[in-house]
Amino acid sequence: MENEKIVVGLDIGTTKICAIVGRKNEFGKLEVLGMGKAESEGVIKGIVTNIDKTVFAIDKAIKEASNMSGIDIGVVNVGIAGQHIRSSIHHGSITRTSKEDEVSIEDVNRLTEDMYRIVIPPGSEIIHVMPQDYIVDYEEGIKDPVGMSGVKLEADFHIITAQTSAINNINKCVRRGGLEIDDLILEPLASSLAVLSEEEKEAGVCLIDIGGGTTDIAVFHDNIIRHTAVIPFGGNILTTDIQHGLMVMAKQAEQLKTRFGKAIAEEASPNEIVSIPGIRNRTAKEISVKNLSSIIQARMEEIIEMCHTEIINSGYENRLAGGIVITGGGSQLSCLKQLVEYMTGMDARIGYPNEHLGKSKLEAVKSPMYATAVGLVLSGFRSLDEREERYKDKVNQKQPVKVKEKKSTSDFFSSILNKTKGLLIDDLDGKNEY
Repeated sequence: MENEKIVVGLDIGTTKICAIVGRKNEFGKLEVLGMGKAESEGVIKGIVTNIDKTVFAIDKAIKEASNMSGIDIGVVNVGIAGQHIRSSIHHGSITRTSKEDEVSIEDVNRLTEDMYRIVIPPGSEIIHVMPQDYIVDYEEGIKDPVGMSGVKLEADFHIITAQTSAINNINKCVRRGGLEIDDLILEPLASSLAVLSEEEKEAGVCLIDIGGGTTDIAVFHDNIIRHTAVIPFGGNILTTDIQHGLMVMAKQAEQLKTRFGKAIAEEASPNEIVSIPGIRNRTAKEISVKNLSSIIQARMEEIIEMCHTEIINSGYENRLAGGIVITGGGSQLSCLKQLVEYMTGMDARIGYPNEHLGKSKLEAVKSPMYATAVGLVLSGFRSLDEREERYKDKVNQKQPVKVKEKKSTSDFFSSILNKTKGLLIDDLDGKNEY
């Protein structure tokens, strides 16, 4: 039945709105059945600012994906990002009734559910509760407490909140498009499913997802999400800088950035000149690629510095053996990997969402700019926390047949007494008949 399950990911981004339809093939890889995208005009820095424009773009992307895949789309997994996202660590605990019984999956779930009831700032909603390490009867550093004996179960939780108005606006847009939301997922968590390997997450890795309006950060260590942050700068701020710095139009600035821009100005040839047509019969404007790259480098250094600060704030800076993985549309900027390595002193690579992809007719989906959308589809097949995956398997394997309990000596004698009583009653009944 797993092969029959079809999941749709809807990435409502600042530059584009993208819908991807996928299913698992016989090898357990994701097979992309269809994709649709539309220009996003109603979203600024990850926040919906114009409902009608966003609904129109969602409609266009969904119709395109539906026509390509031949599937009628009704339910979607949606990503959320924006400067309003906040993450914090909270401590929770429950006291169990019996010390003899093992800590069960139900106990772990009860503790997690309790965290959804904590007090948070007004106007915010909890979107994710991610368990860190557990404590059983003051025994610390336990990753998976199921099966242990103990009365008190405690844990630290990484809690991610979003602005209620931002969530409501996303819900409104999706519902007006005739769709229902199955799950609302923080975008860097979705991207991590698409581009990070299990080895990287275990060794310790920082994901930097450079989108159009925001740069999303997620720090993993020991296969557990440890820190998340959203920086309100992305690829669009580079375009604005180029537009103002070189006195060109927005479309020209975007083309200059993608075709000739470099993250390190020294890598650009000082003799390379790009000619841009003038407006209304004016003479063509000549632009130095070195100047263009200097503008890009100045802004990229600022973004990387903010990302590095978040890595330091997470407390895991010296424990990230997997280094940094850069993904998103902004990761395609030439020489960015070298600049990140130079500024942070950590190994870096560009993250392509082909880790879990099977054969696909659409090669474009393997681009880093579709990492979030691919991750949103994958989230329909995989849990964000690998422990949740194991718990689900355990629950599914459980049989409804009750396990026979070992009888105590007193139980043995009481059963004999009951049988004797039964025989005496039968005898008396027999005598009464005669």
